[in-house]
Amino acid sequence: MTTELYDLIVLGAGSAARDAAGRASREHGARVAIVERTRWGGSCPNVACRPTKAYLVAAELMHDVRHHAAERGVDLPAPAIDLARTRAWKDSLIRDQESWVELLTQAGYGVYPGEATFVDEHTVRVGDTRLTAERILIATGSRTAVPPTPGIEDVDWIDHISALELTEVPESLLVVGGGPVGLEFAQIFARFGSRVTVVNHGAQIAARADADAARELQAALEEEGIEIVLNAGVDSFSRSATGADAIVQGRTIGVSQVLLATGRTPNVEELGLDRIGVEVGRGGLVVDGHQRTTIDGIWAAGDVAAGPMFTPTAQYQARLAVADMFGDGSQTADYSTLPTAIFTDPELGGIGLTEAEAAEQGHHVDVVMHPLSSVTRAQYIGAKHGLYKIVFDTPSRRVLGVHVVSRGASDIVGSLAVALRLGPTVDDFAGVHHVYPSFSEGLKAAAEQAA
Repeated sequence: MTTELYDLIVLGAGSAARDAAGRASREHGARVAIVERTRWGGSCPNVACRPTKAYLVAAELMHDVRHHAAERGVDLPAPAIDLARTRAWKDSLIRDQESWVELLTQAGYGVYPGEATFVDEHTVRVGDTRLTAERILIATGSRTAVPPTPGIEDVDWIDHISALELTEVPESLLVVGGGPVGLEFAQIFARFGSRVTVVNHGAQIAARADADAARELQAALEEEGIEIVLNAGVDSFSRSATGADAIVQGRTIGVSQVLLATGRTPNVEELGLDRIGVEVGRGGLVVDGHQRTTIDGIWAAGDVAAGPMFTPTAQYQARLAVADMFGDGSQTADYSTLPTAIFTDPELGGIGLTEAEAAEQGHHVDVVMHPLSSVTRAQYIGAKHGLYKIVFDTPSRRVLGVHVVSRGASDIVGSLAVALRLGPTVDDFAGVHHVYPSFSEGLKAAAEQAA
């Protein structure tokens, strides 16, 4: 068995891993090893963010042709999806695995395909090679959490990865989970032609979103024919001649496919963390504000670590970890102005506190809202459901959160990150200039109601 010495060993090759390796190498001259067992490049470019958004674009195009082409004087036949061709187009947007390995090798990293297992706090074994370093970053990502529902093992369920490999549109689809992944896939396949039912444990879809925004998005999805069942889980599954039967609130729902969007579980089992004492919590590896785990010299970032699970936050956490490894450790994690979005149509975007969170934190809360349907740009697409909501502190008038349900909501809330960090008031929002006609003007219209 050979032993290789590095300044940093990175376990995983996803967004957090690659960002950490790049920063350590470029800014600190570190000799870096990257270990990956399954998917070079990680989930986001291969099987999650990018390919999913490709399907969302195709679904939105189908919807707009079906509902708006004729009224705009564009004569087209009724659109039909050829899912095999859509899949081929999606695949053309993805970098192949050999290219990823070549890219990382050319960057100067030691590239090690295989399963990493900890030997001690500073050593991992990959096949017949031992890698040792004073610093190790765990960035092994996560996978679909499979609920312990009776009969689940008898059903050929799919998730966000296998759903993107289907070559035919399911006649009917049961989506288990009403979070971002479940809602995006529910709308994709509904627009492709599936009969879709979403089952959600909680009292609202998009559990972390503002309640008013979640209700608006639900209304938009239901307008398209998607059935949403709240405060419910699947009691049991069984295989049927046409796919699967699910028992939900005493009712049997027969579908041709079941899609699990029931959360994530960290990829840690094969690492042998119990051997070295790294603590694993319910949401992933336990980390502090510097991304340090409970063992000195080991950091964690991305989906494997407890905290927000987004590509930008994975990169952010990687940078915090590298700054702590090679710097003075003065930076700590801050998610107070984290913009997020669900890429349905309309999108649901949010930044800062929800109304409920602001009240829980002791603010004297007020809100202003403006309907999407009153915005000129939205009238071009006949939008019935959507809103602009500003949550603010009454005494100081400081904006605490912004929530938008609209096309382009992700761009609107993303552009507000710097503004909210600087502490604007609702009157500042009301007093700025805006573009007309644009989706963003609804935010100014909402703010003006606070005058």
